[in-house]
Amino acid sequence: MNRRHFLATAAATGLAYGLPAAEADRKWRVGVIGHGGRGDYGHGLDTMWLQLPETEIVGVADATATSLEKAKARLNNPPAFVEYRKMLAEVKPAIVAIGPRQIDQHRDMCLAVIESGARGIYMEKPFCRTLAEADEIIAAARAKGTKVALAHRNRYHPVLGKIDQLIKEDAIGQVLEIRARGKEDQRGGALDLWVLGTHLLNLIHYFGGPLQTCSGVLLKDGKPVTKEDLQPGGEGVGLIGGNEMHARFTTERGITAYLDSIAKAGVPKAGFGIQIIGNKGLIDIRIDTEPLAHLVPGNPFQPTKDARPWIPISTAGPGQPEPIANLGKQVGGHLLGGKDLIAAIRENRPPLCSAEDARVTIEGVMAVFASHRDRGQIVTLPLAEKTNPLDRL
Repeated sequence: MNRRHFLATAAATGLAYGLPAAEADRKWRVGVIGHGGRGDYGHGLDTMWLQLPETEIVGVADATATSLEKAKARLNNPPAFVEYRKMLAEVKPAIVAIGPRQIDQHRDMCLAVIESGARGIYMEKPFCRTLAEADEIIAAARAKGTKVALAHRNRYHPVLGKIDQLIKEDAIGQVLEIRARGKEDQRGGALDLWVLGTHLLNLIHYFGGPLQTCSGVLLKDGKPVTKEDLQPGGEGVGLIGGNEMHARFTTERGITAYLDSIAKAGVPKAGFGIQIIGNKGLIDIRIDTEPLAHLVPGNPFQPTKDARPWIPISTAGPGQPEPIANLGKQVGGHLLGGKDLIAAIRENRPPLCSAEDARVTIEGVMAVFASHRDRGQIVTLPLAEKTNPLDRL
């Protein structure tokens, strides 16, 4: 194919995706929003774009001057702004990374980016503080056609498709339940549910379908959390309390999922993940590890004299070498998430981890809080209330 034919094909492809003809042949302009000391830039949501050849960073914004200078140097000296709204207005990025981990900033940042006309947002998790905020962001994004993707990076891991196939092929038999545990460090309990448990809720939603019911309890030193135990949680999540959390969800696909977290009960580099348990074996998924998943054959409830192997699952199958080079770095560095967002814009489809998917994780957190407030009663999803149920404990 000669260059003229190639350029004509690229332009036609761009128009087929609803893009201006010239856009298919140029880099995507990326703006980065961080906030030094208030969540910074998440887990590499600034530097990820330097690793994607189809993107260029055209601006960075940070309200903390010293942090802004460091970010500017780290990102190859793009134009720097103290006010992110000024950056949006002046450089007009097509994609914006919202990096701060403190989620009390997410709603305002998202709405400003959407209003600016950006085509896509890639943002740190958790999504936002309440269902009211989530609905506001989703409505604005739909009205403007903006694609919003969340940095639940394991959702972009291609081995999930292989796990789907293994379950369909009866590799673990009838699925009995999903068991999930948070990181269970010093944040164990409600904060672990918020900050890390949303990763788990995202995977529970992926494998089980929409959440239907929830019963949950928050404990402080073994006793139910009361109003006096509540305080603003870290990372801008709003009111939380306790150092222990236990929850049970039912899902649309008939799978019951359990999610638990006890402060300082975790083993370093282990425990943070989910297990899909069947009557012929289980599949273990460890968050942010490579390989992501292992197959453990055999009924997990049946004693045996033989050791049960933990067989790594690659995209080629259990026990097979991983054919995708540097897959761990591509997932952990958000490269697959960034590429998927670009593809979602081009193809006019939701990202693999969309704002709507992220809303499910927020609703799961709120459902645990609502059940605790109601003394462990089962609550039905979708929830009618859109604010933090602990505000009315």
